[in-house]
Amino acid sequence: MTATTGRRERKKAQTRQTLADAATRLFLERGYDNVGVRDVAEAADVSLSTLFKHFPGKEALVFDLDEELEAAMVAAVRDRAPGQSVLHAIRDYLVLNRTRSGTDPDIAAFHDLVNSTPALREYAHRMWLRHETALAAAIAEATDAPEDDLAAAGLAHFALESTQIAGDREDPPRALRELFDLLEHGWGRTQ
Repeated sequence: MTATTGRRERKKAQTRQTLADAATRLFLERGYDNVGVRDVAEAADVSLSTLFKHFPGKEALVFDLDEELEAAMVAAVRDRAPGQSVLHAIRDYLVLNRTRSGTDPDIAAFHDLVNSTPALREYAHRMWLRHETALAAAIAEATDAPEDDLAAAGLAHFALESTQIAGDREDPPRALRELFDLLEHGWGRTQ
């Protein structure tokens, strides 16, 4: 039974990946607004109903790594180096990801697609903020704070929103560092 379940799960994961890859390729080639979900299903050689079993809508096809991103961000807090503050762990994680997106042509093309498509940009922002609860919980756990700690919730929210602010700057990694410096040292230092 385990082998069957394992094979079934692998097949589902493979179908999901095939759909996400087809969608990304088509969106980059033709533009997001010029591709329908039927086009993606045909390119992946699956039925439309199969596509909707794996993805709730067209926007979700673009963001197939959502769970992995959340897990990595939480791991950055939980698995930080001894002596490294939670604040610095989050900052370093976000800066590293932003730096990678600036140097990897595939990631840069993906970001260009999202940023040039209003529906995707808005969806990406909403999705990104969904990680706030998990990040706040990881921060609270790492700092031995209560689960509903206001400071942990505030840091999680600021950290996630900082990527949006920094993303519009000429040098996003530098902007992220400046925003986290502001958070660490306060507004009074900038006056």
